Amino acid sequence: MPHINPPVLGDESTSEEAESLLPRGSASVDRDGGKGRRIAAAFDEDEIFEGAYDFDEKVVVSVVSDLGSVGVDGPAPPFSWRKLWLFTGPGFLMSIAFLDPGNLEGDLQAGAVAGYSLLWLLLLATAMGLLIQMLSARLGVATGSHLAELCREEYPKWAMFSLWLMAEVALIGADIQEVIGSAIAIKILSRGVFPLWTGVVITAFDCFIFLFLENYGVRKLEGFFAFLIATMAFSFTWMLGEAKPSGKELLIGLLVPKLSSKTINQAVGIVGCVIMPHNVFLHSALVQSRAIDPNKKSHVQEALRYYTIESTVALIISFLINLFVTTVFAKGFYGTEEADVIGLENAGNYLQEKYGGGLFPILYIWGIGLLAAGQSSTITGTYAGQFIMGGFLNLRMKKWIRSFITRSFAIIPTIVVALFFDTSDSALDILNQWLNVLQSVQIPFALIPLLTLVSKEQVMGAFKIGPVYQALTWVVAALLFIINGYLLAVSQSIIICCIVMKLLPDHTIVYGFGILTAKKTTFNN
Repeated sequence: MPHINPPVLGDESTSEEAESLLPRGSASVDRDGGKGRRIAAAFDEDEIFEGAYDFDEKVVVSVVSDLGSVGVDGPAPPFSWRKLWLFTGPGFLMSIAFLDPGNLEGDLQAGAVAGYSLLWLLLLATAMGLLIQMLSARLGVATGSHLAELCREEYPKWAMFSLWLMAEVALIGADIQEVIGSAIAIKILSRGVFPLWTGVVITAFDCFIFLFLENYGVRKLEGFFAFLIATMAFSFTWMLGEAKPSGKELLIGLLVPKLSSKTINQAVGIVGCVIMPHNVFLHSALVQSRAIDPNKKSHVQEALRYYTIESTVALIISFLINLFVTTVFAKGFYGTEEADVIGLENAGNYLQEKYGGGLFPILYIWGIGLLAAGQSSTITGTYAGQFIMGGFLNLRMKKWIRSFITRSFAIIPTIVVALFFDTSDSALDILNQWLNVLQSVQIPFALIPLLTLVSKEQVMGAFKIGPVYQALTWVVAALLFIINGYLLAVSQSIIICCIVMKLLPDHTIVYGFGILTAKKTTFNN
């Protein structure tokens, strides 16, 4: 949709507010000594850009205490709990990428294979994820544009199209994992009545739920996601109560760093799941759901303060949920024969055998939590797809059409995958490893543009990150690149071996695909 930012507060027609009415694009207006972000100086109907939200869709975050500062760019107002509530939402939608089925599988495998020993790494990885996501939020608030839009504006066309293709590939890979996770949950809850491909078709319709909720406003949509997160929290907390883990071992795992050669793959999996490429694009757009004037320094400072608080709280909750899942499987399966074969699909049965029924069968508690994780992540994937496609290509089309296109990109290959892989648990594990490799390859194509743009004064103005912050973020990014490079190298050999040893008799097509892909990847490297 075409999008123009009107002034957030008041009716005064100051030059700065007039500039905020104009689309970005053709000329620069000084801010902070002539080095501020670009603001268009001429209005041209054909140059109206696609925006994340129309102004009438945004949440008004001004309160009565702000009225005295209308038209004035002074210091940020004092902290307000009411304002924090108004800003709360985008961080929780962002946190869902930390709770998707891929993360849950990493949690259960880390717990089953490594016990409590990698909990400290889960905490560190979540902190690194918060650092990266706050850079994404900073970019969106300070510029008034999201990452996909800025890539379109700042990069040459060939680079922009390359980044768009990489973002779409990453999104499709993530969506396949998320849809498969939902389909597995539906299969568990239906006791196998609905096969995997049927669950995929059912999950495909969640984009219509998304469109229905979006029509009722941003806050209703955020409330729905809060309900799904609460469902996950309830389910996995219930499982924790059934497992009754050792508090002493849990604290040691959190506070004492420990890493052995036997658990290196699980450690890499924990860190590798932290940064999802599509989530970097998503968060920079979500923060624009609040009516903020990016041309007023005090407004930007205030928004960043509240977004930092709510994103931190959201990721603390996501960390606790991941911690509970890891702890349950550490308590029940560490050191057992099942540790090496447990996965999303068979985890419920193993939990049922281990902990029994109780008031509610733990198999169904696991299925409900997994369904909430899958549904929430698939809907946010659709949301991210809208922003990615609209931002890179500047598409102006109805939301339902764009949602349908975005959903089709992922659902069609997912149905094909479900038909081929709905035969054994090992087949789904192989699929998941392939998709993890795909995400690993795509991470630099999201992180490098983000870190480059937040370091540029002509883009960020006074909110460009400083040298120390730059160094820290590049170190974190380099660490993620190295870890995901290791995951890529290890996964190639593991996947090929598994295909040859386990799947060849029944899956000749998959075998050939695996060998061809491995050769292609080796050639490219």
